[in-house]
Amino acid sequence: MISIIGAGAFSVVIILSILIICGLPLGELTMGGQYKVFPPKLRIVLVTQLILQVFFVLIILQMGEFIPLWFSYNVTKIIGIVMAVYLSLNTVMNLISKSKKEKYIMTPLSFVTAICFWITALQM
Repeated sequence: MISIIGAGAFSVVIILSILIICGLPLGELTMGGQYKVFPPKLRIVLVTQLILQVFFVLIILQMGEFIPLWFSYNVTKIIGIVMAVYLSLNTVMNLISKSKKEKYIMTPLSFVTAICFWITALQM
């Protein structure tokens, strides 16, 4: 169940990323709020990030045994722990962001997702 919550929270981030890539003025939710609308060159970077985000949703669902493993048990667990560490650091970075929108919207999303990755990976 925890993996479903983590996948759901991460899916919200994916939806926000798609909207930013499409040019909506939601850039204040990321990168310290530097851009209200992301420049086209940076949107390409977000597309790469989006692909990784989808991959990590699949990983947490695999760890929670909602979909079959693509990798061995150990590799999947290592990916999950690496993501938990990354999301924990991301939570701290969001918390100290200059952007209030990033601080108050993205911090809770990243925190919930980090906790879900930690619990799911360690229970695996």
